[in-house]
Amino acid sequence: MDKKAKKRLEVLRQKHQKQEKLLAAAKQQTDEPGEVESIERQIAEIKAEIEKIKNG
Repeated sequence: MDKKAKKRLEVLRQKHQKQEKLLAAAKQQTDEPGEVESIERQIAEIKAEIEKIKNG
């Protein structure tokens, strides 16, 4: 894995942590419909990209 891929992986992991915190907060405050699903979709995309980098 080259430097660029490692850096991208680090950024994605940070993004993932942030989205997990947002998801927890969104589950507590259900005032905006669709927000939880949107965040979960973003988390899935981040996880997919992380796996792609690890495997590729």
